Amino acid sequence: MLAGLSLSSDYIVPQDVKEAGFQICAEELGSIVEGHDVKKLKIHDGVEGIAEKLGTTITKGISTSEIDRRQRVYGVNRFTETPPKGFWFFVWEAVQDTTLMILGICAFVSLLVGIVTEGWPKGAHDGLGIVASILLVVFVTATSDYKQSLQFRDLDKEKKKIVMQVTRNGLRQKLSIYDLLPGDIVHLSIGDQVPADGLFMSGYSLLINESSLTGESEPVNVNASNPFLLSGTKVQNGSCKMLVTTVGMRTQWGKLMATLSEGGDDETPLQVKLNGVATVIGKIGLFFAVVTFSVLVQGLFTRKLEEGTQWIWSGVPEGLPLAVTLSLAFAMKKMMNDKALVRHLAACETMGSATTICSDKTGTLTTNHMTVVKTCICGEIKEVSGSEKFGSSIPESVRKILLESIFNNTGGDVVVNEAQKVEILGTPTETALLELGLLLGGDFEEERVKSKIVKVEPFNSTKKRMGVVLELPEGGFRAHCKGASEIALAACDKFLNSNGDVVPLDEASTTHLQDTIEKFASEALRTLCLAYSDIGSEFSESGDIPFQGYTCIAIVGIKDPVRPGVKESVAVCRSAGIVVRMVTGDNLTTAKAIARECGILTDDGLAIEGPEFREKSDAELQQLIPNLQVMARSSPMDKHTLVKQLRTTFQEVVAVTGDGTNDAPALHEADIGLAMGIAGTEVAKESADVIILDDNFSTIVTVGKWGRSVYVNIQKFVQFQLTVNVVALVVNFTSACLTGNAPLTAVQLLWVNMIMDTLGALALATEPPTDDLMKRAPVGRKGNFISNVMWRNITGQSLYQFVVIWYLQTQGKEAFRLDGPDSDLILNTLIFNSFVFCQVFNEISSREMEKVNVFDGILKNYVFVAVLSCTAIFQIIIIEFLGTFASTTPLTWQQWFVSIAFGFLGMPIAAILKMVPVGSS
Repeated sequence: MLAGLSLSSDYIVPQDVKEAGFQICAEELGSIVEGHDVKKLKIHDGVEGIAEKLGTTITKGISTSEIDRRQRVYGVNRFTETPPKGFWFFVWEAVQDTTLMILGICAFVSLLVGIVTEGWPKGAHDGLGIVASILLVVFVTATSDYKQSLQFRDLDKEKKKIVMQVTRNGLRQKLSIYDLLPGDIVHLSIGDQVPADGLFMSGYSLLINESSLTGESEPVNVNASNPFLLSGTKVQNGSCKMLVTTVGMRTQWGKLMATLSEGGDDETPLQVKLNGVATVIGKIGLFFAVVTFSVLVQGLFTRKLEEGTQWIWSGVPEGLPLAVTLSLAFAMKKMMNDKALVRHLAACETMGSATTICSDKTGTLTTNHMTVVKTCICGEIKEVSGSEKFGSSIPESVRKILLESIFNNTGGDVVVNEAQKVEILGTPTETALLELGLLLGGDFEEERVKSKIVKVEPFNSTKKRMGVVLELPEGGFRAHCKGASEIALAACDKFLNSNGDVVPLDEASTTHLQDTIEKFASEALRTLCLAYSDIGSEFSESGDIPFQGYTCIAIVGIKDPVRPGVKESVAVCRSAGIVVRMVTGDNLTTAKAIARECGILTDDGLAIEGPEFREKSDAELQQLIPNLQVMARSSPMDKHTLVKQLRTTFQEVVAVTGDGTNDAPALHEADIGLAMGIAGTEVAKESADVIILDDNFSTIVTVGKWGRSVYVNIQKFVQFQLTVNVVALVVNFTSACLTGNAPLTAVQLLWVNMIMDTLGALALATEPPTDDLMKRAPVGRKGNFISNVMWRNITGQSLYQFVVIWYLQTQGKEAFRLDGPDSDLILNTLIFNSFVFCQVFNEISSREMEKVNVFDGILKNYVFVAVLSCTAIFQIIIIEFLGTFASTTPLTWQQWFVSIAFGFLGMPIAAILKMVPVGSS
């Protein structure tokens, strides 16, 4: 200890810190907290001494007038971020595509041989055409990827917007974690992430999970003797006031983040699946190219190498991953506008396959704006009103013990805000009770000052209760308990009668209280029981709060109205084949009443309590779960078990909502975890795939609709692209084998590739969702991605296009009376033009895979209209003005009419195909 004293007594306050009005520097603060240096902390007179040297107090915090000075001396609470990838990084990434590299080599050889054999500039046309097309593909791909990276970066910033309760200027207020400074007093509770390094000032039963820093799963007990709190760790239990000492890159978390580089992009399951499809089709394309090259090997080597490569190019659907990314990014941006923040890309598509939603009740199905509307005090049921009459009939002794219970056994707070108005802080349940206490004429601050709290057990979703022990002025201890009515009442053997006397709880009184609970619950009220017990003078702070021998003070009924639109949203889910199940901690009667109001509980549905559910065997659960619609009094593990059974035994795709720290296991287990943005803890949000920013069930249904839209849009694109692939490969392969020439040149195929990959993805992947999406059954876990409907459309459309191209190849010269020296060039231009317009009109047909009316809502999709318009305009430019570059020649208006007519005829063909019935699998 002496050695430590001599070491720290040498500490000299830097001049700039002194001039700013502080007595300790950032480095010294960092060494104390990060090093858990108790000796050095004592040298500085403990936590109070540090607070004094930082110019702050536990009651008032810092002043806003000092913010600039504090930022200059101690820095800001931000971490150094990895610089964003620039545009040229994505250009370099796009250039490294294998097919592009092969085409680059072909372009070089084509330029070399062309110039040697035909001279400049005529011999360079083909080579330069390929180079220009490669550059176009590279820059379009790079631009798309760059825009996606910027969008995901913005979404990442949105995820990190965390608000904390802070005392500043003597007022409790909400501040962004980025605004925190040394000297701030932060209020932490269960589920919060510690926003900066700091010291414990006061609190109860604080357990901190430091696994994110240390890897140790065992929580650390933080108290006055071990007051060190580290940024990035999480509050597992209890609550406290924390003095911020170190922020930003000076914290241990900041130093750790500085050593980490940006992680790779997530690849979604659908992208993986489609990459597999792309690989298979690419191999088929490669096979065709090799065979064709072998057939044509007697020709000019470089020319045939170029043609072989162009077929590889047309056969590789590398646009599939781009389409997925575009569709997901488009959906993510739109969902953000609809109050849903997608944290993981895969969540979009997974939600589209969801077959079951396990939803919380409070705050999701209901408004979470709670008020106490009924009470049972001294055995008498009372309607709660603002009139004096409500509290006047309650005996003073009962009123006193009730206020003591409400104001001490709470995680909430009553403060004066910046507008000098009384503000109640805490969970909706806590605020409802505190409001009742104020209505009864109580003074929160006065009650807390005169009470000496020695132990707090925060609310536990497994035990369904919370408790506090007070040391009484006259000696001894008193425990207060608050929790689920039937659970807290079961611990009572006494109650307060109409005179305010403590009397034994006989059978008649017990029945009356139980009937009251049942009555409140049947009116869709949440019920809580408040009770107390004088536990003598033997209580030890290290022991648990006893849970027996209590005296019932009151039963309260809390109204939490159902959110507007929930019933309609549940009906939409039912029509979409999605089963909605309510999983709640409320009692069975309340849960059933709310579930019926929401339309969740039907006449043939089952409702069960958690304790009964967890006693069932696996065989019994298999019989029970298909009809299970409501689970009441459930623990987090009950929810986890239900989700696991649904996923493994029933092969359901499960979405789960959660807001508490204890919901994390179920959120992890689910296919898609949905955390509440308002009521949710940081732990729950981190475990979730999607954050519902307005805590509204209707938003969850919107997420499901967007998920289905993503899935269907990718199916539309795959159908469109496979049709182009099949026709391009078959036409060029058969033509090369039978006639020795391919009708589509490398430059032309590169343009077709641009249409089907980049522009096609942009047009079809950004189709907004329709209400019809929620009228079909979900795909589920086992659904085939390429459906029979898609195969029907692909086969029929491919056959039609092949017949058109083959007819033009074999009969075109005769039909159009082409007999001059340019007849081959004109015919090939006509074939190319017809092929492109077949794709343009097929793109319109692909908007709907089963419906005949493909024009519904087309003008509302500006991207689709713009892509089609640009494709047509560029096609006219290529044919009429880029003849040498694209191996085309201008066409007559009759030839243009025929090309467009062939393309248009594909639409009635597609409509007829949609009338052909096929199986669903």
